[in-house]
Amino acid sequence: MDDEGDLEAAWEALRPHWAIAPSSQPLPSTPAYSALRMFLSPLLRPLLRWRIHGAERIPRTGSTILAANHLSHVDPIAVIAAARRTTHYLAKDGHFSNPLTRFVMRATGQIETHREAGGSDALASAASILDNGKALGIFPEGTRSKRNEAPFLLPGKTGVARLAAAYPHAVVVPIALVGTRDVMTPQHHKWPRLHRRFDVNAGAGVTWLGWLGATEGGGQTASDLVPLAEGDEHTVRSELAKLYRKFTDQLMGSLAALGAP
Repeated sequence: MDDEGDLEAAWEALRPHWAIAPSSQPLPSTPAYSALRMFLSPLLRPLLRWRIHGAERIPRTGSTILAANHLSHVDPIAVIAAARRTTHYLAKDGHFSNPLTRFVMRATGQIETHREAGGSDALASAASILDNGKALGIFPEGTRSKRNEAPFLLPGKTGVARLAAAYPHAVVVPIALVGTRDVMTPQHHKWPRLHRRFDVNAGAGVTWLGWLGATEGGGQTASDLVPLAEGDEHTVRSELAKLYRKFTDQLMGSLAALGAP
């Protein structure tokens, strides 16, 4: 077995500690998605002053996590447009209360979540997207930045790392959104100002296994992980928490390097 295979086998031995059971709910069908893209894209593109950089770095198929900074209500739309593939987001139930927004949410494959169900329910819903080989859009900050001046980028939450670890072959792509706050400033603009320019910068993707074994990443070898699998629950979870934190911090660093304000 080669080194990469050894590392994967050692990581797999830790499965009871990192596995996330996907939701039993089926993913929403998106029959209207292609039609919306076909008819709306030609209408919107001439109106939008935006530039997409690195779109070729976003896989067109397979389990993918698109991780972006969050500044405005237009951010999910910007990521979905840049991805050129159906991208599922987890959306709070309030977005499904209005008939119009409910239609848009369901037509584009967004998944309704309930805050009272807790974080484990959200992780299970996110896992079901990756389990089906689809693209998951996620904001590692966990919420839209409420800061009134730069730097707007908040510390990342480790949910994105937990998902990457649970699907170690999924590609995680950092995406910096630059200028979307000017397009639609929270609590200030009711409608997007389409004449404002913004940029979508996609960086190089990485898998959890690729990051885990990289010297500049997790810096782990199979010989590091094998003894860990034999440790007690507290020790294992503590070490995994350190890896999740390091992965998340490096991901946020990548977003900043790509221009996230």
